[in-house]
Amino acid sequence: MADILTEQQFASDNYSGICPEAWAAMAEANAGHAPAYGADAWTQRAADGFRDLFETDCEVFFAFNGTAANSMALASLCRSYHSVICAESAHVETDECGAPEFFSGGSKLLIAPTTNGLLTPESVRAVAERRCDIHFPKPRAVTITQSTETGRVYSVAQVQALSETCRSLGLRLHMDGARFANACAALQRSPAELTWKSGVDVLCFGGTKNGMAVGEAILFFDRAMAEDFDYRCKQAGQLASKMRYLSAPWVGMLESGAWLGNAEHANACARRLAAALTDVPGVSLLFPVEANAVFLAAAPAALDALARRGWRFYTFIGGGARFMFAWDTLPERVDALARDIRECAVPAAA
Repeated sequence: MADILTEQQFASDNYSGICPEAWAAMAEANAGHAPAYGADAWTQRAADGFRDLFETDCEVFFAFNGTAANSMALASLCRSYHSVICAESAHVETDECGAPEFFSGGSKLLIAPTTNGLLTPESVRAVAERRCDIHFPKPRAVTITQSTETGRVYSVAQVQALSETCRSLGLRLHMDGARFANACAALQRSPAELTWKSGVDVLCFGGTKNGMAVGEAILFFDRAMAEDFDYRCKQAGQLASKMRYLSAPWVGMLESGAWLGNAEHANACARRLAAALTDVPGVSLLFPVEANAVFLAAAPAALDALARRGWRFYTFIGGGARFMFAWDTLPERVDALARDIRECAVPAAA
């Protein structure tokens, strides 16, 4: 336990290990032989698990990581002369190395400025209607992140409003759900309510940040949109030959309910840190804490002192320190971080 307490960090929820439910399912799938390329019983069981969870007969595919999932999903909605509207802080814009443009053969990302990472119907419409001439890539889709890169969540009403705007403009709505489970936990709304019932066309459901070793699920709520998507997965190097090792962990996550329990725990740890710092001089929240992220504004001297104490964090959004919490976060480790922030911040504020 001492080693874990010493080493557990909150720079990213990708630092966490594999949760027991995912690990056990993978171990169970490791018995004997099974058909390759997704023709196995585990992959069918995982796909059916998603259909049960989302209360609809969606088409389900599995990919190794979020960049590939997002990029393939957006490419399926666009031609090379189309464009995708996204928030300026969107992961597809800032952290995917041009993969959406690469996979689509050139579809351009059109950036909408936001103050909190949340797109609005007004911002989408402003970008979509900025130019309509043949010299500019035609808007074809909108992508939103749930929960966002700033830790905010879109309410059901907000998703519905964006969907209605998309429909009026002839656009498709894609959701980057790297932390979709955290949004469900934060809003206490069902996956169906937050996606297809609110007008989302395609969801990339993240498993990696939710307790799995690797793996994302791509859900098409209109099966017609998924035509030939299996070929796209193969071409992109995302069709796993031993697919059961991508899909079996999902069985463990979905059938046990760990997908939601893990997110609830991570969100609670974020709230725990925020609550512990409400009275610390010179420390404030950059964004409301709604999911599993805490963004703190503090004096540079305080952040430098915190880093010297061994804490890892990023400052790439808003200049504040970002702390991410995961399924395995130890509450006592959160408390240790809070104590160190307080001790580093008070001298800087003085």
